[in-house]
Amino acid sequence: MRTGGARLVFWFARRSLRSNLIEDAPIPSLQDSSCRLASGKCSSSRSFTNGRSEAARSKRGTVDGAFRSLFSPSRSFHGTRSLLLRDFYDVLGVSQDASASDIKKAYYALAKKLHPDTNKDDADAEKKFQEVQHAYEVLKDEDKRRLYDQVGPNAFEQAASGGGPDGPGGPFGSGFGNPFEDIFGMNDVFKNVFRDTDYGGQDVKVFLEISFMEAVQGCTKTVTFQAPVNCNACGGTGVPPGTRPETCRPCRGSGMIFMQNGPLRLQTTCSHCGGSGKHVKSLCKSCKGQRVVRGTKSVKVDVMAGVDDNETIKIYRSGGADPESNQPGDLYVAIKVREDPVFRRDKANIHVDTVLSVTQAMLGGTVQVPTLTGDVVLKVKPGTQPGQKVVLKGKGIKTRSSSYYGDQYVHFSVVIPVNLTRRQRMLIEEFAKEEQGDSEKEEAAAGASR
Repeated sequence: MRTGGARLVFWFARRSLRSNLIEDAPIPSLQDSSCRLASGKCSSSRSFTNGRSEAARSKRGTVDGAFRSLFSPSRSFHGTRSLLLRDFYDVLGVSQDASASDIKKAYYALAKKLHPDTNKDDADAEKKFQEVQHAYEVLKDEDKRRLYDQVGPNAFEQAASGGGPDGPGGPFGSGFGNPFEDIFGMNDVFKNVFRDTDYGGQDVKVFLEISFMEAVQGCTKTVTFQAPVNCNACGGTGVPPGTRPETCRPCRGSGMIFMQNGPLRLQTTCSHCGGSGKHVKSLCKSCKGQRVVRGTKSVKVDVMAGVDDNETIKIYRSGGADPESNQPGDLYVAIKVREDPVFRRDKANIHVDTVLSVTQAMLGGTVQVPTLTGDVVLKVKPGTQPGQKVVLKGKGIKTRSSSYYGDQYVHFSVVIPVNLTRRQRMLIEEFAKEEQGDSEKEEAAAGASR
């Protein structure tokens, strides 16, 4: 219900934005250090020329302003707080299109320049250094940067801290967030809309080639593939061994941010620690805090009897490791069955070819025929024609969904001898004379009857 409510509110916000944005009354002019929250834009004597384009700022302000226009009344107040939330790109002195490498270089240059140890005479050195450090922590993370580019510094900080869009001094009480935001899960809306988060480990697909008889009878194989695996250096924790986590300051170790508005008490997961209540400063150098690395993984695959070519076997939780929880991805094994020199398969039925001599085809007899369970002796009727077939019931492949077995089809072909002995030729010629005489007698009898 919470997720559905969040989507409903977000849809309503977007629809309201489309239909009423042009019809809204003009925004009053802003003076000096005052800021109007409903517009999502702040006034400052400083020009925003070094940073993102005006189009990007306008888009961000529109999204930010749409949410505020829904959940907070229009009101003006002193802009000291807003002026402190400078644009993170401006803080680092880079453009919005800057690469991760450019952002990193700019951060290290500013950190070296503004470090408090090298600016002991500057009372604001530590504050400037923290501002640069915070901007870098946001922009170096792809997910946080994507969210920041959509909503801007004000809404980003409020969403990250669990507060409402009005912040301290908002209409819902000093120091407390907007209850509608937490009731309808607006923080979850930000995460779901602006982040492409995949829950669980990575799914992996591999190919496995087996013989015809292995597919018919079933087998056990081991497949080896590359996939994310738990980091051995840190044991999948993301921090060096022996590292002691510290208590998260924003939530004081509870993992939750609590808000009180009269009789209504609300809570939301702390975004700083992710609800764990703990925070660490150093990360594992091997996995860089990701908890997983690219490695080799081997999985035993039980191939059921009767599997066919191009079928896929799904093995749950045997794919890539999950860095967030114990939810590994799935393994998909695509089966490739090699052709057999004797048998041909058609679903549950199989086909084989058997060669007869001229005399066997004419006089009949017996012939040995291969089956899936061994050779059998098959009786050949006199006068069997080339291309004729017989069916061996229940000699095919067992279906996996029932106890039913398919059939085996035996296709006959007749071999004509090439080199005849003198006696064989004489006998064949005598047979041909008799056959011709019988034919003449039949024609004469037919003419007399007319």
